[in-house]
Amino acid sequence: MGLGGYWAHGVAHVRKRRTDIRARQEDSGSGAVEPRRRTDLRLALPAVLVWAAAVAGIWLPPASLAALCWALAVLGGLFLIRAVKRGQKHRVAATLSRSSGQPANHRGRRSFRAALGVALMLAAASAAHSATASSQRFEGPLAEAAASGKSAVAIVEVAGNPRPLAGPGGSAAGRWAVAVWTQEVTAGGLLVRTRARVVVMGGTGWGDVVPGQTLRAAGKLRPPDPGAQEAATLAASTGPGKPGGGSVLEGAARELRSRFVSAAAFLGPDAGGLLPGMVTGDTSALDQGLGNAMKAVGMTHLTAVSGANCSLVLGALLLLCRRFRLPRAPAAAVALGGLALFVVLVGPDASVLRAALMGAIGIASLAGGRPGRGLSFLCLAVLGLLLGDPALGTSFGFLLSVLATLGIILLGRRIISWIPGAVPRWLAAAVAVPLSAQLLCGPVIVLLQAQFSTYSLVANVVVSPLVAPVTLLGTAAVPLVVLWPGAAAALIAVAGFFSGGVAATARLAAQLPGSSLPWPEGVPGMLSMVLLSVLSLAGLEALARPRRIIRRVRTAHAGTVAQLALLESRIQGLRAVRGLDPGPRRGRLGYCNKTSGRNCRWPLRKSGHPAPKRPTQHPGGT
Repeated sequence: MGLGGYWAHGVAHVRKRRTDIRARQEDSGSGAVEPRRRTDLRLALPAVLVWAAAVAGIWLPPASLAALCWALAVLGGLFLIRAVKRGQKHRVAATLSRSSGQPANHRGRRSFRAALGVALMLAAASAAHSATASSQRFEGPLAEAAASGKSAVAIVEVAGNPRPLAGPGGSAAGRWAVAVWTQEVTAGGLLVRTRARVVVMGGTGWGDVVPGQTLRAAGKLRPPDPGAQEAATLAASTGPGKPGGGSVLEGAARELRSRFVSAAAFLGPDAGGLLPGMVTGDTSALDQGLGNAMKAVGMTHLTAVSGANCSLVLGALLLLCRRFRLPRAPAAAVALGGLALFVVLVGPDASVLRAALMGAIGIASLAGGRPGRGLSFLCLAVLGLLLGDPALGTSFGFLLSVLATLGIILLGRRIISWIPGAVPRWLAAAVAVPLSAQLLCGPVIVLLQAQFSTYSLVANVVVSPLVAPVTLLGTAAVPLVVLWPGAAAALIAVAGFFSGGVAATARLAAQLPGSSLPWPEGVPGMLSMVLLSVLSLAGLEALARPRRIIRRVRTAHAGTVAQLALLESRIQGLRAVRGLDPGPRRGRLGYCNKTSGRNCRWPLRKSGHPAPKRPTQHPGGT
């Protein structure tokens, strides 16, 4: 086949494959082509820019941050002004086009300029919000006192639930880390009244404080780590002073959590320690061995309340409202109210706030009659949380939560479609949801913990049917601990049975050989995990749809051959135009895979060029 025929054959093959695919799409179903749903990316750019500005606000000094803020604001204003001016011109052009019967096609460019301008203005707002915290970390009396390591006495307001600190070897050290907001700080005889984020690390008494309480803390100030969210760290030398104030709801929530832990004490050690963690986020009774086993198999997300719990609670409330035939607006109000109480119960953690905000946006869209668009909801949640608290931009928990949701949105439905129809939908979802979340979270997890959990996917798939009963029954038992202890004990017993199954799965998977393999640290480990995630997704698609993969390979091969043929024809054309004589290189390439040189195929003799000499066979066949 000549060069032109080979090129035509490749192009015809590519066109034929496209025509066959279109024909199969048209023949499927009712004969009409099913419209392809495009992912709504309009809010992705503002979310990325706001996140980048929030991260910059943590690392940059105040002067650089102010310059960045002004640059973003000016650039965003220019884009908005340009979009408005173009919009006026296009309206005039549209009027003329309608009068002449010609369509106008400038709307896309104008909307992109307007979206980019709004995104830059939101990023400037995020950077401006970060400027105050940045100045407290780099400048002022508090920063100087922390840099010199002075002793201080502070009046602070508790901003979050206490977190236990692990001692050497991962054992409990009896110390707690508490995020607080300062009101007054006395260091070196100087009284400073400022509202800054500080982390207090203390022992006895600091594990009992409640968010919203105002108390006295004394200790030594230390500078924060680079990229940290807080302005300083206070190593408390004494217990907290007499607390005052505090939210009534926060106090009641802490009392409910402690009573729920006591009510679950009649269960076994594993079930009784894991159940409060899965329901209320209280891991004080969790066995250290079980915690290490769940960490080894990648199940630590089950020991604390996450977005999945909020989704389950929200869905249960919606189904309950639907059972009583409530209208759309009252059902949305009841669901949002119950979700707010659940968030207060478990504490305003970053992942819980993100999930609660996404649930609120989803409920609002359902009330307005516009369901779907999960990526837009996620971007709205990211924008709202980062504009409210830019410090979340450097939180690994917040990043993992967003990545897990993004994986479920982008890959979950696709993976479910790859699973054969004979598999029940609930089982397909049980496999697709943890797999899609793990594919995107894996590269970040290896940065935090340089190991690969071999049985993580299998263990999460096995326990996924057990998470819903634990969450729903345990959450329903929390208020009944006070109102009806007998009913609460019955619900706790059933929920404890399922939580015991989760614990048994974690311990069994951790004891299997090769359950935790070492992995490269840092950026090489992250890049290698990205490659593994891509190869895993491609391998899963190849197993699910081998014919499609073969068609893609053949189409890619035909296209590659056609491009190479086109490139060769262009090179020959350039040589012909420039008068270059390629000499004996023209024609077919001779080849020989025998060392003797016999029975080999050699290029035909060209007119005006002698045939190449055959190699002389030396003695010995060399």
